[in-house]
Amino acid sequence: MAPVTVRIVDVSYVSLPAEAALPPGDLKLNAMEVQWLVLPLLQHLLFFEGDQLPPFDTVVQSLRCSLSATLSYYAPLAGKLVHLADTGDVAIRCSASDDGVRFVVAESEADVRRLAGDEEHDVQTFERLVPELDMTELPAPLLAVQATRLEGAGVALGVTVHHAVADGRSLWRFVEAWAAACRGDTSPVPPPCFDRSRVRLPGGEELARTVLRESAPNLPVVTTPSFVQEDRLRFIRWTFTLDAQHIERLKQRVVHLGEAQEGAPSCRRPSSFVVAVALAWTCFVRCRSIPADKDVFLSFLADVRDRLDPPAGAEYFGACLSGCVAALPARELHGERALAAAASAVQGAIRAMMEDPVRGWDLHRIVRSVPMERFVNVSGSSSFRAYEAADFGWGRPTRTVPVRMNHDGQVALVRARDGDGVQVSVSMLRRAHMDTFKSMFLQLLG
Repeated sequence: MAPVTVRIVDVSYVSLPAEAALPPGDLKLNAMEVQWLVLPLLQHLLFFEGDQLPPFDTVVQSLRCSLSATLSYYAPLAGKLVHLADTGDVAIRCSASDDGVRFVVAESEADVRRLAGDEEHDVQTFERLVPELDMTELPAPLLAVQATRLEGAGVALGVTVHHAVADGRSLWRFVEAWAAACRGDTSPVPPPCFDRSRVRLPGGEELARTVLRESAPNLPVVTTPSFVQEDRLRFIRWTFTLDAQHIERLKQRVVHLGEAQEGAPSCRRPSSFVVAVALAWTCFVRCRSIPADKDVFLSFLADVRDRLDPPAGAEYFGACLSGCVAALPARELHGERALAAAASAVQGAIRAMMEDPVRGWDLHRIVRSVPMERFVNVSGSSSFRAYEAADFGWGRPTRTVPVRMNHDGQVALVRARDGDGVQVSVSMLRRAHMDTFKSMFLQLLG
């Protein structure tokens, strides 16, 4: 798929408003967060079209004004990530003199209906529709946005945020606040909390410094792994949507298969997240030539804000994630009971996390412990109401998609546009694997 031209029309900065609530000092990142320095980009695209969409210039002006208003409460996002050489920490630094948030305006002959409607992602075009941020050396910016005029009277809104300061829940919380300001919603909402002391890990600040010394030893220079840079644009990426009926059928099938297998581990009625990732994991294993006796692995991230002791609170803005790992012999995902086996293993990983929420905080250790060719990693969540959150006053997006998918076998989830289903995006390096994955996906749905 040949990429189309995207022309930059204007680059400016949205500065902090005078009434912005500035933090009292540097906000030192904790160990959960600093490990994301080497994989810093969290990027999403939102496509808009339809009769409710105002003229492009009006859209841009509305986005700029509402972003400024939103930064009153999200001031740290207009700051920089800095290296504190005296202590070895990395921190968010924000002041009224900062440039603000980079705001890019662009235009392209790409047709919004194709970009938003095709199940296969136009990867190279998507990358041009999100703003670039140089995060290879500190100080580094935390946030940038890009609005692009598309053919077919459409708009693409790209958001790039540094993953060390925001996870998916934080990203969509910010988008929701920005969208509410844009559509003039004055309903009071709890402000975000950037207080890093809310996340307490054994080892405290020294643990974060240890992680930095191991993962980013050349600070202030940050080196992203070469495989991310080299393979990213070669991936084939596809988006599937499981509607409410699909989800319900999968849940019933998992329960039925679990009850029918005497002596097998029990699988209680699963959540939408569990059946979505069980389906993706099963399809991944079946599209590869993996020996039956070899273990296959699935990893996903759990939001542990409310599971810490004491809880960090739902309003905590940061990367507050713990890794969960499920493992099974490959043969288990080829039999008739594959979906139930996969769902049971995922539920077991969730139970283990609930018993010890911080056990999986070291994501690098998890990745190092599993063979990448037999590994599926899941990002996002079926609980992320991205479409509902991103109503800027001209209706829900036609499509929202993740732009950065770094792994051959990555799965990204959000709640589907209808509000009941699950949107599943998949990344693979080989088209033959993706073709088989699609075939297995549709077959298991049937």
